[in-house]
Amino acid sequence: MKRNDGIKTVSEIITESFGAYLKNNYKVLVLLFVTLAVTVSLCFVKISTTNTIASFNINDYEVGQIADVTIKAIKTLPADYDNPIPIEKGEKVIRKGFPITEEGYAKLKKMSESPVYIDYRAFANSIIYHILMVVLFFFFFSKIYFKTNMIEFNELVTECVFYMIVFASVIFGSKLTYLSSPFALCAIIPGPLFVFLIAILFGQLNAVFFSIMISLAVLNASSYQLVPFLFVLASSFASSRLVRKIDRRTDMVFVSVLQAVLNAVFIIIFKIIFNGSFANGLGSIVGVILNGFFSGILCLGLLTPLELLLNTASVFRLMDLSDLNNPVMKKMLVTASGTYNHSLMVASLAEAACNEVGANPLLARVGAYYHDIGKMDNPEYFVENQGGGENIHKEINPSLSASVIRTHVKRGIEKAHALRLPKPVIDIISEHHGNQVIAYFYNEALKINPDVSPEDYSYSGNPPSTKESAVVMLADTVEAACRSLDKPSVPRLEKFITTLMTAKIDQKQLEDCNLTFNDITKIHDAFVQILAGYYHSRTKYPDQKDPDGPQAQQNNGENQPRSSEESVKAVEEKESKAEDKKTEDKKVEEKKSEPKKSLKEKAEKIARSSNEKEKKEKN
Repeated sequence: MKRNDGIKTVSEIITESFGAYLKNNYKVLVLLFVTLAVTVSLCFVKISTTNTIASFNINDYEVGQIADVTIKAIKTLPADYDNPIPIEKGEKVIRKGFPITEEGYAKLKKMSESPVYIDYRAFANSIIYHILMVVLFFFFFSKIYFKTNMIEFNELVTECVFYMIVFASVIFGSKLTYLSSPFALCAIIPGPLFVFLIAILFGQLNAVFFSIMISLAVLNASSYQLVPFLFVLASSFASSRLVRKIDRRTDMVFVSVLQAVLNAVFIIIFKIIFNGSFANGLGSIVGVILNGFFSGILCLGLLTPLELLLNTASVFRLMDLSDLNNPVMKKMLVTASGTYNHSLMVASLAEAACNEVGANPLLARVGAYYHDIGKMDNPEYFVENQGGGENIHKEINPSLSASVIRTHVKRGIEKAHALRLPKPVIDIISEHHGNQVIAYFYNEALKINPDVSPEDYSYSGNPPSTKESAVVMLADTVEAACRSLDKPSVPRLEKFITTLMTAKIDQKQLEDCNLTFNDITKIHDAFVQILAGYYHSRTKYPDQKDPDGPQAQQNNGENQPRSSEESVKAVEEKESKAEDKKTEDKKVEEKKSEPKKSLKEKAEKIARSSNEKEKKEKN
C-alpha cells in the first residue's frame, strides 16, 4: 500500500526527532562520551593492577582453606625467577570442596600478579555501572529540574572535570599502602572542595546533584566500600549547605573551620558504626579535618579565576558588580544622571520584591543597576535625562521615536557582552521590556494612521524567563509610571500599581517566569511599601519660605521705597534690561533650534542603523 503524501510514518518522525536532538545537543553528548571513556579507562587501570582471579581477590584465599569455587587457568604461564611454578592452560588450580595446597596457592598468586589475567567480568560490570551513571546525569541535569535556567555547557564541562578528578583520586589513592584503609582513603577525596565551587558558581541544587554523582563514583572506585561512599555523601551535602547564605569572601574561612569539624564528626560516627579502630585511626581523623579546612581555603583561591573563566553569576561576582563605584556606574551618573537614579530605585524595588518571593535578590539588584546601560550612548532621548526641558520627541514622528527608544535594549546587550557580564544579568537586560508595545508612541501613531501595525512599535526581546527578570520588568514599569502620579498616597499607589501589573499579565509578559498569583500579590505589597516611604510627605518648617514668593522679593529690596531720581533710574534700567532680554531670547531660540535639528538627524541615524542590524539578523 502507498502511504498518503504529506503523512509521515512513525519511523520518520522518530528519525527526525532524534536528528534534531543530536543537532541541538551534540556538544553535551560528546562531553559525556569523553567522560565515560576516561572513567572506563581508569577502571581498566584499576582492575588490571589489582590481584584478582575470575572476580575473586587473592586476599580471599589462604593455604588449607576449603575452596568454594573451581578456578581453571585460561593461559599458559611459564616458570620465572619470582614464580618458578609453571601453569598449563586448562589446568584446575584449585577445586571446589577441596583444601587449597601450598602449590595451588602459589599458582593463584602467580596468576593474580600476571598482567595477562585481567578480570574482564569486573571490567564489564564497571562499564555497565558508568553507563547507568550517564543516564542518572541526564536525569539530574534535565528540564525536569531546570525548566527555565537551562544548564550551560561550560558548567557541564566543569562538573565532568571535577567528577573525573574525584574518581581518579580514589582509584590511585587506594593503590597506596597507607591509604588502604577505607577510613584513611576519605582524607584524600576532594569532594568538599568541588562541591563548594559548584554551589557558589552554579547554585545549591547543582551542588546537591553533583554530590550524589561523586558519591556513587567513589562507591565504584573504592570497590564498593560503604565508608568512603557514606563519608563523601555526608560531607558533600554539608558543603553545599554551608555556602548557601555566604555573601563575603571572608566567610569562607568560617566555612572551612566548620567543614573540618563536620568531617571529624562524620568519620568518628562511621568508625563507631563499622567498628573501626580509634587507636590506629587517629591519622584518618586528622586527615579529614585537614581535608575540610583546606577545601575551603583552596576554594577561596580558585574562585576568582573560575569566575572570570566561566563568567558565572556567583554571589561574589555579583557583589563586585553591585559596587556603585565601578567605572560603568560612574559614567552613567555623569552622562545619564536621570537613568542612574531611576536604576537605583528600580534596584531597591526589585531586591525587596525578590526577598518576598524567594528569588535571588542580589541578581535582581545587579540586573536593575545595568538594565538601562544602553541609554548611556543617547541619554538625551529619554525623558528622565532631559531635566524638565523640551522633549525632542515632540519634533520627530512616532515611528522614529519608537526606533530610537527600543534600540537602548540592543545597545545594552552589546555593552553587557563587551563588559563580560554574566548571562543571567544579560538576560535581565534583554527581557526587561519583553516584546510589549511602546504604548505612547503607538497611540501617537494611531492618530496619524489608524492602520499602523503594533509590531512596528514593539520591543524585539522575549518575555521574562526567570523570576528575577520579571521582577525587574515590573519594578521598571512601576517606578517610571509612579513618577507621573499626582499626590501619590498609599491608596492611590496600590490602585495604580495593581493596574500596571494587571496590564503586564494581560499583555502575556509574565507567562514564562514561574510567578504565581501569590507571588504577584507579594511583589505588589513590596512595591507599595517601598514607594510609600519614598513619596512620603513632610511637615513645613516655621521659617520655611517660597523662594519665588513675594516675601523673597521684598528681601531682595525690589519693593522698598525709593526717591524720585532713584525711581527714574530704576525705570530706565528696567527698560534696558527688557531690551537685552529680548535679544537674548532670540539668541536662545536660535541656539535651541540648532540642537533640535542635530538631535533629529542623530535619531534618524540611530533608527537606520537599528533597522540595518535587524535586517542582517533576519538574513
